[in-house]
Amino acid sequence: MQAILATLGYVTSPDRRKVLMIRRDTRPDDIHYGYYNGLGGKLEPGEDVVTGMRREIREESGLESLSVELAGTISWPGFGRNGENWFGFLFRVPAWSGTPLAGNDEGSLHWMDIADVLAGKLPMWESDRHFLPLVFADEPRPFHGVMPFADGKAQSWSFS
Repeated sequence: MQAILATLGYVTSPDRRKVLMIRRDTRPDDIHYGYYNGLGGKLEPGEDVVTGMRREIREESGLESLSVELAGTISWPGFGRNGENWFGFLFRVPAWSGTPLAGNDEGSLHWMDIADVLAGKLPMWESDRHFLPLVFADEPRPFHGVMPFADGKAQSWSFS
């Protein structure tokens, strides 16, 4: 399978009760428009996934990632606007320096309660509710999942 390689990171507050999220609210043609999401994006040629995650965090939030922990991986066949396959490396970022920006070209940044995120109180991809409990588990273990998409909706979810 050919796929677009991407990172998705969750910067947590020092007490680990909040997570910095982007509300995609700048471009109405964005497939993520109106949704809250972690920070991240496509890997650049010649870039390893940790370097790519740190770059995306810096570009999108202005923060420097001091600690980056692999939460897991997800294969998203058919996720893209035109049915492209995506493969994501998900990270927790518990240690960082700097002051987050108010927003960027893709949206505004907000510190959100992790409990609210897990309870589904934010507009998000419905499918995120399947894997976010694994990302924010009290005793997290790396997971590797697959979530096929069709017509903009997750069709199933499995992981090991």
